[in-house]
Amino acid sequence: MATETRTCDVLVIGTGASGMAAAITAASRGLDVLMLEKEARIGGTTARSGGWLWIPGTSLATAQGIREPAGAAAAYLQHEAGTHYDAARVEAFLTVGPQAVDFFTRRTAVQFDMPPVFPDYHAEAQGGLPGGRSMVTRPFDGRELGEHIAELAPPLPELTVFGMMLGSGKEIWHFMRMFRSLTSFAYVTRRMARYGLDVLRHGRGMTLTNGNALAGRLYRSVLDLKIPVWRSTVARGLIVEEGRVQGAFVERTGEHPGVRIEVRARRGVVLACGGFPHDIERRTHLFPHDPDGRGHFSPSPAGNTGDGLRLAEIAGGWVDPTIPHAAAWVPASVTQRPDGTNGVMPHFIDRAKPGVIAVTQHGQRFTNESDSYHDFVQAMVKACKDDGDGEVTAWLLCDHKTLRTYGLGCVPPAPMPLGRHLRSGYLKRAATVETLAKTLGIEPRLLAETVASFNHAARKGDDPQFGKGSKAYNRYQGDAMHDGPNPCLAPLEHGPYYAIRLVVGDIGTFAGLSTNSAAQVLDRQRVPIAGLYAVGNDMASIMGGNYPGAGITLGPALTFGYIAGMQLAGDCITKKEKDAVQSVPV
Repeated sequence: MATETRTCDVLVIGTGASGMAAAITAASRGLDVLMLEKEARIGGTTARSGGWLWIPGTSLATAQGIREPAGAAAAYLQHEAGTHYDAARVEAFLTVGPQAVDFFTRRTAVQFDMPPVFPDYHAEAQGGLPGGRSMVTRPFDGRELGEHIAELAPPLPELTVFGMMLGSGKEIWHFMRMFRSLTSFAYVTRRMARYGLDVLRHGRGMTLTNGNALAGRLYRSVLDLKIPVWRSTVARGLIVEEGRVQGAFVERTGEHPGVRIEVRARRGVVLACGGFPHDIERRTHLFPHDPDGRGHFSPSPAGNTGDGLRLAEIAGGWVDPTIPHAAAWVPASVTQRPDGTNGVMPHFIDRAKPGVIAVTQHGQRFTNESDSYHDFVQAMVKACKDDGDGEVTAWLLCDHKTLRTYGLGCVPPAPMPLGRHLRSGYLKRAATVETLAKTLGIEPRLLAETVASFNHAARKGDDPQFGKGSKAYNRYQGDAMHDGPNPCLAPLEHGPYYAIRLVVGDIGTFAGLSTNSAAQVLDRQRVPIAGLYAVGNDMASIMGGNYPGAGITLGPALTFGYIAGMQLAGDCITKKEKDAVQSVPV
């Protein structure tokens, strides 16, 4: 195998938001940065994500007149993280996060929009707020990437309409109401026409939204700084000499197969490999619901197999196995794509809509369906365990009126056809609740009793069993235009009836490398490993295994990517910048 040598100041392994943030920050200070990407396209999990970032106290919030109560964010994170609360890293995040947002929005192509109201997932808890902390990436015109648009990873197909990306919030709102509002109908018509023209001219849609917009904006900034990105390149090992990480051995697997390169990094290496959602061996140890490696279904990129964690462990880093939840759980359904391959659909918002309930294989509801996806899965796992079921699964149910109004999972609302999903078995249908129960293998009497009990209270806008619609986040994800006292409740009474099977998935892993507030990887004695940094899902989540709000992965990813870049820049940054970043304990 041929061997070459390349020298740079900073080597970044991974091209998700955290990796590109670190690279952009370091390169903007004049450092020679090289990025590696295992896959053929860049963007990692970020390109498939919702593109939301949770960062309290930003200038975006201040511009809307939203000011953080003193100490509220720290109190909220302490409540959420519990025994895994890391005061130093949380302080670094809360202090530097707003600075990072200002840097990227003022000096790069990255831009955000903040809705005035998007509640924390546990807004009623100590320190929780009804808005002002979650922001979403502003849509991006893919034509600004020029020919490099082909190098950007696509969005998750299951979250598109005919391949068209929909922006979170208002855009989805219009699509769900296109036949109930002339304004929405006109909006959707224009949007579809623009998408059709883009496909004819460019072969794909050019209005990038959500996480694809964030990846596109960051990549535009990488290109502007002329940072080289080696795609289809795998890091095989770290170079550790004289007690310091000084680079990595990498292998080109794409255009230059068989070429082994020794990359020397004068200042350090940043691991941003996306965590381990597809590392079956590690999952069997850290995912209680998946002891044999076959009971978990992740929509994350297949290349996220824990490379960064393994590289660091060989150099002395470690992953704390005691975190309460090793990943950001999401209920998912497995669908068959038109090309015959399987896709994984994360269920973010359909569960909150009026007329939707979830039941176990025993026909019983088990939780507030409109709670966050992370909380929902915890309840699902517990219910299946308590019932003695070996497999963690549930069913999402609705009636015909609800299905055609909102859709369910991969099944779109009217007037889109649903025959393909019925033929594949993804969507189950029956004329009555009892016959649907037989199709699902549920005792008909039990399911009929569950639906009847739910319907009786739902007609009055109540859910005495689980309180669906009782929390700020519940109501935000419901339907404000629903004709009823509760935006999350409606009876299931207009047959036929439908069901989709739910399994456990994730939108990123929480169990990562132990790091300090400067993003340095720590050994088991909590001593920094010189020259080695970890960010994004390769870094242990500062949320302690919980999910406090929309964007709690990308918010810290951008922030600690910025911190790592500033630390690596060192003498290349101004005293004011150095004081700001180093004002938090390490």
